[in-house]
Amino acid sequence: MQSIESLISTLSGWVWGPPMLILLVGTGVYLTFLLRGLQFRALGHAFRLILEKDHGHEGDISHFGALMTALAATVGIGNIVGVATAITLGGPGAVFWMWMTGLVGMATKYAEAVLAQKYRERGDFGMRGGPMYYLAKGANLPVLAWLFALFTALATFGIGNMTQANAVAGIFHSTFSIEPWMTGVVLTLLTGVVILGGIRSIANFTSFLVPFMILCYVIAAGVVLALNASEIPGALSLIFYHAFNPIAAGGGFAGAAVAAAIRYGVARGVFSNESGLGSAPIAAAAARTKDPVKQALVSMTQTFIDTLVVCTMTALVILTATPWTQGVGAASLTSQSFAETLGHTGELIVAIATALFAFSTILGWSYYGEKAIEYLTNSLGGRGAVRHAIHGYRLVFTSVVIVGAMMQLDFVWNFSDLANGLMAIPNLIALLLLSKVIKQETDRYFNTLK
Repeated sequence: MQSIESLISTLSGWVWGPPMLILLVGTGVYLTFLLRGLQFRALGHAFRLILEKDHGHEGDISHFGALMTALAATVGIGNIVGVATAITLGGPGAVFWMWMTGLVGMATKYAEAVLAQKYRERGDFGMRGGPMYYLAKGANLPVLAWLFALFTALATFGIGNMTQANAVAGIFHSTFSIEPWMTGVVLTLLTGVVILGGIRSIANFTSFLVPFMILCYVIAAGVVLALNASEIPGALSLIFYHAFNPIAAGGGFAGAAVAAAIRYGVARGVFSNESGLGSAPIAAAAARTKDPVKQALVSMTQTFIDTLVVCTMTALVILTATPWTQGVGAASLTSQSFAETLGHTGELIVAIATALFAFSTILGWSYYGEKAIEYLTNSLGGRGAVRHAIHGYRLVFTSVVIVGAMMQLDFVWNFSDLANGLMAIPNLIALLLLSKVIKQETDRYFNTLK
């Protein structure tokens, strides 16, 4: 078993090495130029579309419901621990590169959603779409489509389930002295209640939970920053200066080179907003809309909210406090940074935020895995077995939550990272091959607005 764990760890490190990060960011840069900076010139229009309802058109849920489902999956522990990891390993300059990843990632997220909507189809369990469909129907690469679905189904049990449950169990045990098995039981019951009802149930629940949890977290971070307002200019100066200049070791901080700032800023940014992984367009395909571009514009705001709002608030709270200079580990850095200003209340806020963020991620990824299972079952000629496969998946997925809450997850993290990376490769291939389609759809839509 140890040799398998070592192999998975090695493969994960290779998959998420510089070539993958260059491919992810490079695709975003290419799409940004191809679409003439769409994420900047159309951002206001995109936010206005969020609450628009296209009644009478195909789809299972509203623009808002699809956005909240996708946000549920992306706003997770990466927004708390991921940002802390980037700063711990890459220094303050990593935040700048996280921002850059988010800005170009908005174009990638938009492109994914355009294709997901264009090549989606109605199935026995509602709309179905995502990279597996635009790979098969648009790029004519059915083998890569099948592999994407397989990697998604595998990843959903790791990064979308057990790792999230484990993070909640860990922080509840340290903050409230609640035994992990008790946290696992409660999470399992709550997960089952929501996901057994399918996408409409998930969308209805996340439409309430996600705005609430993000707003509360941003307000709490805003209070901390208001109390430390005099430190914000210095924090911003550190971010911009050390994006291009190494930071020396000092206090408990080990120091970081510019290469480390770029590497960890880009890597944590991608893990946080998932732009390019191909997960979010699965939710976008379910949206009720008359035009693929409208939902794609709405989906684009997901990366903005995740990286440029939530992650930024976390980063500024950390950099306006002192624990990051004292050698505090990434796992507790955000909590201690809040606590420096708010005391034990700050620790409670981070604990509750971690629980809500992780639970929402479990819900969002459960839907991604369900659609992957549906595609795999259909592709194997098991159309009649799809209903049983989906119900079976929901039961297994729900049951695995309690397992994740009680086990050590180094292997699961590495395996999940590997599966996520393997998801991204076929998805990015499809985005590049179908970039002409993306541009044609975009030009058509904006020409109709003139």
